[in-house]
Amino acid sequence: MNDSPYRNRWAPAVIICGFLVLLGALAWLLFDRVESRISPDPVSIVNTSLSHMQEQNRLTVFSASYNATVTTTLTKLGLSARKTLIMPGTVRYELDMAKLKADNVRWDARDDTLYVEIPAIEIARPEAHIDQIQTYDDGGILMALTDAENVLDQANRKKGVEELARQAQNPVQIRLAREAARRAVRHNFAVPLQAAGVEAKIDAFFPYERSRYKERWDYSRPIREVLAEQQQKREEAQ
Repeated sequence: MNDSPYRNRWAPAVIICGFLVLLGALAWLLFDRVESRISPDPVSIVNTSLSHMQEQNRLTVFSASYNATVTTTLTKLGLSARKTLIMPGTVRYELDMAKLKADNVRWDARDDTLYVEIPAIEIARPEAHIDQIQTYDDGGILMALTDAENVLDQANRKKGVEELARQAQNPVQIRLAREAARRAVRHNFAVPLQAAGVEAKIDAFFPYERSRYKERWDYSRPIREVLAEQQQKREEAQ
């Protein structure tokens, strides 16, 4: 009974201390949430961007127009016929985004740099502008008596598509397509990072350029590995 006054005297202090601890915990939680908003995780953002890019399937990064001029000659029944075709067409240069895997994307925390190894450029089948095709022929008799004209047309159209594809392999156009691919990939990763307020450098390159990036590539870490480590830390903290 004699110690009850002491308990009554300390009771308000205990209540205040408990309130302060609770207030501190709430403040810490609020600060942690605010800090997470202010400092978003760049690797998680990159992983989300990668998933969206993979869903695009094929990404057209560049296109060019070409003109194919081909000639075919047919000899039959002692007669000959020749037909020339001028075929304009467009060729698309694409990236197969399904080939861009998580292991092709690495993060270097030393200088906040994202390294992306882009799949090789793929050239789509040429699209001929049928309504713009021009033809010139020589051999009216054979064409009138046989199906020579149809045979020549089919041969020329096949040759025309092949010629458009050959022109599309021009080193200058390939270089332009690769530069366009770099810009497209960098843009697709940069926009979400910038929107989240993350300053990062993005370096995109092709497999044949790997040797130029070997040291930095080997030091950087695959985003899959970083995400797995983050998940493990969260599980341990629970």
